[in-house]
Amino acid sequence: MGLSRMLDVKPDPYVALCPSRKIIEVIGDKWSLLVIPLLIDGPKRNAELLRLIEGISQKMLTQTLKRLEEYNLVARRDYGEIPPRVDYRLTPLGQSLADVIGQLDNWVIKNFEELLHA
Repeated sequence: MGLSRMLDVKPDPYVALCPSRKIIEVIGDKWSLLVIPLLIDGPKRNAELLRLIEGISQKMLTQTLKRLEEYNLVARRDYGEIPPRVDYRLTPLGQSLADVIGQLDNWVIKNFEELLHA
């Protein structure tokens, strides 16, 4: 299906072949759900994200950031300096998603005990 044809289709994630499922896969990934909220307060460098997210490998962080960048949720800024200096920041679209993820995080924190004992 061509891009112009996809734009004419109303997204329905309950339909198996709907392209919206790929978006759900990207934003529902555990690493995406951890990276995005860390960028709410401003840009972070790769090494800082790596320190803040215990258990994520450099390879997985790089893949996650690239995928979020492809979907215009995160912007990569290369300062063109030597040694290289690059940071990552939320786009306006990413910021709107971060607000939703923040609500999910708050729900998990609020209900953690009940979920743990279920």
